[in-house]
Amino acid sequence: MQYLKMVYQRYDKSSKSVKGRILDELCRVCGYHRKYAIEKLRGYVRGAPPLKREGHRGHPKEYDAGVLEILEKVWEAADYPWSVRLKEILRVWLPAIKKHFPMTPEMEKKLSAVSPSTIDRALKTKKSSLKRRLYGRTKPGTLLKHQIPIKTDCWDVKQPGFVEVDTVSHSGPNAKDEFLNSVNLTDTASGWVETRAVMGKGERGVFLALTDMREELPFRLVGLDSDNGGEFINYHLAKYCEKEKIQFTRSRPYKKNDNAHIEQKNWTHVRKLLGWNRYDSQEALEAINCFYRNENRLFMNLFQPSVKLMKTIRRGSQVKKTYDVPKTPLDRLLLFEEKKKNRDKNLKLIQLKVLRKKLDPFLLSAKVNQSLREIWMLSHQSPHEAKPAHSSQSKGEELTSGERQTLNQLTKLFGMTQIIKTKNKKKKRAV
Repeated sequence: MQYLKMVYQRYDKSSKSVKGRILDELCRVCGYHRKYAIEKLRGYVRGAPPLKREGHRGHPKEYDAGVLEILEKVWEAADYPWSVRLKEILRVWLPAIKKHFPMTPEMEKKLSAVSPSTIDRALKTKKSSLKRRLYGRTKPGTLLKHQIPIKTDCWDVKQPGFVEVDTVSHSGPNAKDEFLNSVNLTDTASGWVETRAVMGKGERGVFLALTDMREELPFRLVGLDSDNGGEFINYHLAKYCEKEKIQFTRSRPYKKNDNAHIEQKNWTHVRKLLGWNRYDSQEALEAINCFYRNENRLFMNLFQPSVKLMKTIRRGSQVKKTYDVPKTPLDRLLLFEEKKKNRDKNLKLIQLKVLRKKLDPFLLSAKVNQSLREIWMLSHQSPHEAKPAHSSQSKGEELTSGERQTLNQLTKLFGMTQIIKTKNKKKKRAV
């Protein structure tokens, strides 16, 4: 016991590496198992009986059930982001969280100080994965293939304006006849995303969708990069980019990693929401475009932070990736605007910044779910057969009258048109 007390005096004031060597010495001298030696130092040396491990091991829980419940609700409303992004969401959404949940100053302090690792442990039992596979339907364009240069390097740009574009098909299990396609566009520097739905994959329809998205971008379009699909590699788009002095490049065939930014957005902004159902009606086209232009655009670009890969370190078979601090696409654009030498103010960014202060992310998330439920009813596949991963609300979680009134006010203030579900009229049989 005297030897243990002498060891404890050295052990208690040593660093982690020195403690390991002291434990090795104690085990050799006394013949103890390492865990038993640690138990001895914790119990007998302090004059207390040996610790009895009953109930929960380790430190007592710092975060009570109220804080964890709020954390889970925010996680669901934000469409189940990973812990690093969720921590930034808690900061951005904090004013709205105070409105929706009763919080004490102590709970607010804990919610602001929670770490990503603690979030992972708290949500471990709630997490689930959805593994689906989609086969592309890209048809190569050969008309101007050799006149459009291949982008052989990743755009390591320091300003917004260089975008990647791709299409996502909504054919369902049957690719016959015409069906809807989502034209998806993302900015490499900021992560800003614009999406439009078109009927089929015609050159003219995709071209009109791209020009429409360009007008809505809160920055100047400088470069456009696409895959080798015929909807992009055509005369209309090539001539337009040449006239507007837009750098037009394409990726290498069968190298999806050349368009890694847009491939990731195809899942988070399109496939995860609309699923694998078939959409081929004019009603579905109007409803999806209304969804893309309004609530989905605002929710993803103003309230959903993302991370950017800074560097990759390879050591043998191990790969270590380093990411920057999570920021929303709007925050990244505002940072770029502050670094500009000219003092010309971007009116679109100013309007979006003011709009974000007025919007409620929880109500906007509820509006997203409401619109998605109406869109799923317009598909040819039953919603019960293939539910998109964003389906987080059940029928019992309908909007209250107060929330509906608030959403209607947002509609009038900011031009967010509501989707009205129309009933299909029965066709009269020809006699």
